[in-house]
Amino acid sequence: MTVAIVSAAVVGYLLGSIPFGLLLTRLGGYGDIRQIGSGNIGATNVLRTGAKGIAAATLALDLLKGTAAVLIGWKWGEAAALAAAVAVILGHMFPVWLGFRGGKAVATALGVLIVIAWPVALGAFVLWFAIAVIFHYSSLAALVAALAAAAAAGFVVDAERAVVIAAIAALVILRHHENIRRLIAGTESRISLRKG
Repeated sequence: MTVAIVSAAVVGYLLGSIPFGLLLTRLGGYGDIRQIGSGNIGATNVLRTGAKGIAAATLALDLLKGTAAVLIGWKWGEAAALAAAVAVILGHMFPVWLGFRGGKAVATALGVLIVIAWPVALGAFVLWFAIAVIFHYSSLAALVAALAAAAAAGFVVDAERAVVIAAIAALVILRHHENIRRLIAGTESRISLRKG
């Protein structure tokens, strides 16, 4: 069992550490995404390049790596799947290839939730989308969705999954510490979800 859990965690970390935002923006001719906007490798910062198609692809791939990590882990059992769930988040946030400076794992966390608690994933996505549309702050939407997911998990899934979801939500919130300061100061960048 220990070998299975460690193996799932390693696979999860390696999947999570694939920097799709960085790879896709380079392939698209936009250079190093870390030199643009917030310097983040996630879909929100990719969106700031104006390449909405690349941003959408980044979002989808970051989400899918979260889903894939948990599904692979599940082949070794639930404990391994939950280990992979946390590891894929850590991989995205702290990828060894980028000096442990990665993204905030919002899309990857959603991908994880789709597998381990799909009702929580659905609720979190709807809440994120509503907040993003109303207030135009991706970070605020992510923070609210993470808090809501952690709160709802205890009523929807078993204790083990609820603890993992709460841990992931805490990681996502902690990675938004700079955004929280900017939100309080009124200097946080807004996003546009309109087509074009």
